[in-house]
Amino acid sequence: MGIFDFLTGEFIDVIHWTDNTRDTMVWRFEREGHEIKYGAKLTVREGQAAVFVHEGQLADVFSPGLYMLETNNMPIMTTLQHWDHGFKSPFKSEIYFVNTTRFGNLKWGTKNPIMLRDPEFGPTRLRAFGTYTVKVADPAVFLREIVGTDGEFTRDEISYQIRNIIVQEFSRAIAKSGIPVLDMAAATQEVGKLIAEAIDPTLKQYGLSLPELYIENISLPPAVEKALDARTSRGMAGNLDEHMKWKAAEAMTIEGSAAGNAMGMGMGAGLGMQMGNMTMGAGPWGGATAPAAAAPPPPPPVEHVWHIADAGDVTGPFSKAALGRMVTDGKLTRDSMVWTQGQDGWMKAEDVVELAQLFTVMPPPPPAA
Repeated sequence: MGIFDFLTGEFIDVIHWTDNTRDTMVWRFEREGHEIKYGAKLTVREGQAAVFVHEGQLADVFSPGLYMLETNNMPIMTTLQHWDHGFKSPFKSEIYFVNTTRFGNLKWGTKNPIMLRDPEFGPTRLRAFGTYTVKVADPAVFLREIVGTDGEFTRDEISYQIRNIIVQEFSRAIAKSGIPVLDMAAATQEVGKLIAEAIDPTLKQYGLSLPELYIENISLPPAVEKALDARTSRGMAGNLDEHMKWKAAEAMTIEGSAAGNAMGMGMGAGLGMQMGNMTMGAGPWGGATAPAAAAPPPPPPVEHVWHIADAGDVTGPFSKAALGRMVTDGKLTRDSMVWTQGQDGWMKAEDVVELAQLFTVMPPPPPAA
């Protein structure tokens, strides 16, 4: 140590710390030989705490304020050893500044899917991620259990351990909560509170606290999400009866339009042939008259297709011939509910004139005894 450094150390008696890194949790005040001058001024700002360590033993913790490093404001120092020279010699000690503000925007997430038993889907897996904030609640415990003699301790040195604790407690909290997977999105606040309460005892052993924990997303495996999308699509159809009516009406409109176009083309062709025959017919010179062309047949009737309702499920459409085979196989009875385009609601098969003849070959049920 040069003479200039020695003199500078002797005359500088103001100890303080200003941090602009935003990630430093603990910083040690550096002095040559750890000699802190007796009567030096210690400034502890809001959001800080100063831990005084003498010969490897934690002597005192200073909260925000201005202190004179003397025995009258360090009662614990008097129990560590007897000070000679009326405490006029420099302290052979260390001072650690601890940042007690919240460190936010820290990330956590599950590396592997968590297995759980859902009341609706059964055994399933899910992933989750979010953010949290951490704060030094007990500077003395934090320095003793985590920091040790590290002269500059950052949040990255403890964030990995905290993430592991969060994921472990998240797995336990989810398994014990009994909250269905579909309701977890609405219960993220409740789940986050459960996790924070479960983590608190462990973090207290480190001198830390977890003021906030947020769950940003809970996701399911792709196969389960695909099944949920299909289920949602079915729900979007609304009332199945009205949906089938609309689909049938749309199909009939398309078929009717196609039949109308075909009829118009047929009529146009017939008129053209008739005019050609008139041109080739007998004239004033007594030529032979060609036979008149026959009128084209009308378009075939549109066959009805039928839908069958059974225990809330709707099947079809089926042609009349297919329904006849179902009557033979016993899959369609007189009491089966059927519907077709243009029919006013569901009706029993035996009450539909077009289908009643399917049951004529089958005897009605015997009368009650």
